[in-house]
Amino acid sequence: MLMGEYEHSLDAKGRLIMPAKLRQDIGEKFILTKGLDGCLFAFSTQEWINFEEKLKSLPLSDKNARSFVRFFLAGATECEIDKQGRFLIPNNLRVVAGLEKEAVIIGVGTRLEIWNKDTWLKCDEDISAEEIAENMANLGI
Repeated sequence: MLMGEYEHSLDAKGRLIMPAKLRQDIGEKFILTKGLDGCLFAFSTQEWINFEEKLKSLPLSDKNARSFVRFFLAGATECEIDKQGRFLIPNNLRVVAGLEKEAVIIGVGTRLEIWNKDTWLKCDEDISAEEIAENMANLGI
């Protein structure tokens, strides 16, 4: 399971270190794409296949479904971890997430999220565990 929070800096070429604790679960090759809330999503190959299956099941006749599929697939790219434990974040995805220097990688179970450090700190600050817990009953938790 992907979990934890890790801070790293991007190098001048846009490469980021994949924390050693996450490498085994995410794999040497993984899929990186635009995420929600201003971050990037990284999926292991198997999790990406599962996610793709869900996207394929959406009705082509629904405009929102088509937009949702485009959002995730248009910017998706396969990344590979090099011998130094780094991977390249393509420029278009760095721009989407506002990644310039400082980044935070967080594990959220089935995927990783890669955040601009300042954006993550603001998002994390806005999280109210009590408020979220109250709403989880609607999801059966």
